[in-house]
Amino acid sequence: MFRRLRKDIQSVFDRDPAARNSIEVFFAYPGLHALWGYRIAHWFWIHEFYLIGRLTSNLFRNLTGIEIHPAAVIAEGFFIDHGMGVVIGETAEIRDNVTLYHGVTLGGVSLEKGKRHPTLLNGVVVGAGAKILGAITIGEGSRIGANAVVVKSVPANSVVVGVPGQVVMRSTPRELAPDLHHDMMPDTIGASVTYLLERLEKVEAKLNMHESEHPVLVTNGNGKEPHLTPHAPDHGLWRGQDFMI
Repeated sequence: MFRRLRKDIQSVFDRDPAARNSIEVFFAYPGLHALWGYRIAHWFWIHEFYLIGRLTSNLFRNLTGIEIHPAAVIAEGFFIDHGMGVVIGETAEIRDNVTLYHGVTLGGVSLEKGKRHPTLLNGVVVGAGAKILGAITIGEGSRIGANAVVVKSVPANSVVVGVPGQVVMRSTPRELAPDLHHDMMPDTIGASVTYLLERLEKVEAKLNMHESEHPVLVTNGNGKEPHLTPHAPDHGLWRGQDFMI
C-alpha cells in the first residue's frame, strides 16, 4: 500500500511542474484524492459490497468533482491534473501512466450490459474537455487533443483532434515519457484545403485556364517557405509526416 502511495505521489511530480513538495501534493491534489477514493470503492466493489462501493465513490465525487465508477479498472501511474468534471464509466480500463485533464469523459454509447466504455493503453494523454465514447481502444503513447470527440479506436503513437476526432499517425514513435505538448496539434482541415488548392492549380494548369504565380506555401520554424504536399486521409487515417505532432 505504501509503495503504491509513493508511486501515486511521484506520478504527480513527473507530470506537474507546479508540484513543490510531497506534503502539498498529499493534501492539495484532488486528482490524487479521487484516485485513492476510487481504490477504496473498488476494493468494496470486487468483494461484492456494491452499495458501500457506490456510496464511497459518491462521497469522493462530492469532495473532488471527479466521478470514477468503482467497477472501472485503473492501473499504476494514473494522474488526473486539475480534475474537475472528469467522468470515468463502469467498464473503462486505464493502463499504466495515463494522464487525464479536467472535463474528460470516458463514456458509453449503449444501454446493453457488457463492455461499453473505452480502454486507454499505456502512456495515453487526454486533453481538457475531450470525450472518448464507446468500447474503443486508444493505442499506446497517443495524445487526444482538448475538446476532441473520439468515437473510433486509435492506433498507437497517434494524435487525435477535432469533432469527430481525426486520427493522425506519427511518422516515428514518441519516447516513453508522457506527451504533454498540447501546443503541437495538427491542422487536418487546413491541410485538406491546401491539398484541394494544389489540385485545383494543377487542373487549371492542364486546362490552360490559369497559371498561379503564387503557389500555396507553408512557413516552417526556420522562416523558410517549403512547398507543402499534403494528401487525403487513407481509410480515415492521416499520416504524421505532414504535421507537427
